[in-house]
Amino acid sequence: MVNILAIVVGVLSILVVLFMAYIVFLQLQLANINRQLAKRLNENTRQPISLELLNSELNALAININKCLKAEETLRVNSIREEKRFKEQVANISHDLRTPLTAIKGYQQLLAKGSLSEEQQEKLRVAQKYADKLGDLIEHFFEYSLHVNAEPKLAMNQLNLSNLLTECLAESIHSFEDNNLTLHYKETVPVFIMVDREYTIRIIQNLIRNGITHSAGDIEVNLSAKQNAVLTFKNPVNNNADIEVTRLFERFYTADTARRNSTGLGLSIVKLLTEQMGGNTNATLQGNMLEIRVELPLCEKGK
Repeated sequence: MVNILAIVVGVLSILVVLFMAYIVFLQLQLANINRQLAKRLNENTRQPISLELLNSELNALAININKCLKAEETLRVNSIREEKRFKEQVANISHDLRTPLTAIKGYQQLLAKGSLSEEQQEKLRVAQKYADKLGDLIEHFFEYSLHVNAEPKLAMNQLNLSNLLTECLAESIHSFEDNNLTLHYKETVPVFIMVDREYTIRIIQNLIRNGITHSAGDIEVNLSAKQNAVLTFKNPVNNNADIEVTRLFERFYTADTARRNSTGLGLSIVKLLTEQMGGNTNATLQGNMLEIRVELPLCEKGK
């Protein structure tokens, strides 16, 4: 009886040891799966998940993981193709629109030099006004397509942002006045940044144009230096409940779908150029006050 009991205990002990070993092997395989997934994420590899231990459930798990990874990769590749195709279409459309518009403006100039009645001159001025608006929209398309398709060739240099901002605002003062807007801006101490000058000018110009186009009141501009140079444009807006502030920098986003004077590309260009220079953008909406914030890297002198 004692011998039988000893045999049973021995067999059970062996089974327990084997079971514990099997659990350890399963844990090792799960750890191996985690390592392989981490490697895919960190090293951007496309290696499928593999197992060393034959287990139907783990094999099924690995197969399903690989299927999910393959599906995700297919979606990613298709998304890249669609994005490339879209960028090419934008570039082609912007080019195709510029050519006939140039001809239209040329004929309008010829008509303006001719003998026209007062009524005809007024109609021509209206036509020229809308042709100019169309030109602005096409330029936005062209600028956007140019920056998203070309590799950025930045000429990063030290720049006095305070002076550049003052110059850009002064050049736009007539636009503020024509739209019955008052600009509030106090010159600050020099803020030096390390950026591409032309990109920075385009950023400021687009912020000014966006403010003039969509502001429901006076525009406040501020510049400060913290960890980065911080440029803000703040103004009241109408229908603030319709604005999805998290989408303001998306291309073609407009809060008012009935609006006819915006492509929704101005802030997208601001975001694109800012990020290419190592900065960042964000927007906040408090009540009816919208604030667009652009941060650009300071140079050593500005710290």
